[in-house]
Amino acid sequence: MLQVCLNGARSRAECSHLPVTADELAAAARDAVAAGAEDVHLHPKDRDGRDTLEAAAVAAAVSAVRAAVPGVPVGVTTGAWATADPRARAAQVRGWTVLPDHASVNWHEDGATYVAAALLDRGIGVEAGIYSGTPAAQRFLDWPGSGRVLRVLAEVTETTPQDALLAAAGLLDALESAATPILLHGEDAAAWPVLRLAASRRLDTRIGLEDVLHLPDGALAPDNAALVRAAREPQLKVSPGAR
Repeated sequence: MLQVCLNGARSRAECSHLPVTADELAAAARDAVAAGAEDVHLHPKDRDGRDTLEAAAVAAAVSAVRAAVPGVPVGVTTGAWATADPRARAAQVRGWTVLPDHASVNWHEDGATYVAAALLDRGIGVEAGIYSGTPAAQRFLDWPGSGRVLRVLAEVTETTPQDALLAAAGLLDALESAATPILLHGEDAAAWPVLRLAASRRLDTRIGLEDVLHLPDGALAPDNAALVRAAREPQLKVSPGAR
């Protein structure tokens, strides 16, 4: 499975063509799915372009994207940078009026289990974000609900390709006992090497402007669809439905 991560916590200062509004996210998702993406991850933004978990922003973004790509799963973030207090984040999840298909929860953040429990209580799939270089993997595996998540996001934070590949191997070893599918991805200069590793291991993966702003040849990516098309190139071997 190839997921597109449309915008992330980035701002227009980093990427002038970053999709921010609900309409922009919908158009970006439509093009990315046409290019071969099978799942969508996005960060709802407030009027100032900052990540938010407020119900109105989540409803607008999810509804617009879902209408643009009917039948394609749509997920959002629950990152602590949007709302620092985990109990407040859980309360925001319980107040959502339009429910995404899934939401990511970062297990190195305090109170991840509160947020995950709120999502599961509402029937929203949990993507368990496990960052390399953190104790997140063991925290997640020790959680009694670990078998209930939709998937694990094995997130390689090292950005030097060689370091990232070593970290990815260690992260996958640490998650070997996880009873759930794993989506492996990297970021910045390591995004494409880690994507190739994921493809070689038949793991789910993702690509998009959240993770990387450049194509494999170093050219600036004009949009998310271009990144998805590059991920589908034969030399990268990310085939539809790969597990």
